[in-house]
Amino acid sequence: MCQGDDPNCHAYEEHRRRFRRELEPERRAFLKSGFVATGAAAAAFATGGPSLVSPALAQASCAKFAATGHYHVPANAETVHWGFFSRSLRPQIEIGSGDFVTIETLTHQASDDAERMIQGDPGAESVYLWTKDKMGVSPRGAGPMDAKIGPGGGLGVHICTGPVAVRGAEPGDVLEVRILDVAPRPSANPKYKGLAFGSNAAAWWGFHYKDLITGDKPREVVTIYEVDATGARDWARAVYSFRWPGVTDPFGVEHPTIDYPGLPVDHTKTQKTFDVLKGIRVPIRPHFGTIGLAPAEADRVNTIPPSYTGGNIDNWRIGKGATLYFPVAVPGALFSVGDPHASQGDSELCGTAIECSLTGTFQFVLHKKADLPGSPLEALDFPMIETKDDWVLSGFSYPNYLRDLGPDAQAAIFEKSSIDLAMRDAFRKMRQFLMHAKGLTEDEAISLMSVAVDFGITQVVDGNWGVHAVVKKAIFPDRSA
Repeated sequence: MCQGDDPNCHAYEEHRRRFRRELEPERRAFLKSGFVATGAAAAAFATGGPSLVSPALAQASCAKFAATGHYHVPANAETVHWGFFSRSLRPQIEIGSGDFVTIETLTHQASDDAERMIQGDPGAESVYLWTKDKMGVSPRGAGPMDAKIGPGGGLGVHICTGPVAVRGAEPGDVLEVRILDVAPRPSANPKYKGLAFGSNAAAWWGFHYKDLITGDKPREVVTIYEVDATGARDWARAVYSFRWPGVTDPFGVEHPTIDYPGLPVDHTKTQKTFDVLKGIRVPIRPHFGTIGLAPAEADRVNTIPPSYTGGNIDNWRIGKGATLYFPVAVPGALFSVGDPHASQGDSELCGTAIECSLTGTFQFVLHKKADLPGSPLEALDFPMIETKDDWVLSGFSYPNYLRDLGPDAQAAIFEKSSIDLAMRDAFRKMRQFLMHAKGLTEDEAISLMSVAVDFGITQVVDGNWGVHAVVKKAIFPDRSA
């Protein structure tokens, strides 16, 4: 999957020329935003339109660029960490501000259909390797190595590629991450050439689980979806579904429910139902469910609950063309990305999205703490999403649950999550944004939120539930960004 970043590729030079041609508009837009744009015109970044990065901040950050490079981080057993963020992880690469990185990501649900999502793919095979004597990647989660259900205890399930260290990043800085491209990872099985696949699990942690009205109750059902990996078709279709059969893993541990990541499903023990969702086309919107930086509060942090440095935000708007802003909490920032999705609705109600391996190309821009005063990013202490048309603020039940809930935070958050609390947090963050970044009074901000800001449920399945607030850029035509 070379994009001009793998010197061992037989077509390396051609791929590199093509990639640089595709990125040239992004480079020109950034330079223009930093050195030409003024006043209300503001910065036309990769997102298009006004940006949170003012011309003055863009100029200060741009001045620190060295010659930009383009790197590649594959997904394999040596480059991923499964189920946790950590301030102590060894970086896979160190980059400079302004650099581009193509990062491969694998879904943690690929073993639901290994034939379609793992077989023949060396990277995926190395990650999912599990015999009675060996696991390709261990631990899987932030729990103890001797956990009964497997090393790491499944306290965190997402396969994350990274981390990527950003040279010069320090606590108090803000890291801007632009998503320039997102593409599905094609099946490596020749039987499914040109296709990619994903899995949706209606599982025990889903919002629906104790509210079923037909059939056996409770039950877990997995649905496998097909995506056109060539990009010719912009929708997914369901292929088949099956009831979770219970799995005995290669270590001999029984798993009656989906309680540990990467469990190898034996399809001789499943009953597949074909023609599910027949004739229904699910629009794809590829995005990364888990994306962010290492937090400072603990050495190993479960990937499931999101927090102030990002993580498992699970917002479908985090796709191609989006820009994210993260507060840096540890030296080097330590960026990781995973939990790739082909599509998801707001709420992720039944437990997962269409979990589908993706490859993304990102640009990283470091904004130093000393340059932030007077800019909209000055007080940023949460992950913020910017698209071409919108600013999207992420509210959580607890803005920083690791700090707010004390030494047992990583367990307590699953008992204390609340949509009410997440809504309150989203409201407070939007009020602050409108007052600080847009110069409104509190009364103006409250009125505007009621008539022009959309609040939506991001997710109710991850712990630290989420509510996002979306405000259109177009309602500020005469105000500087």
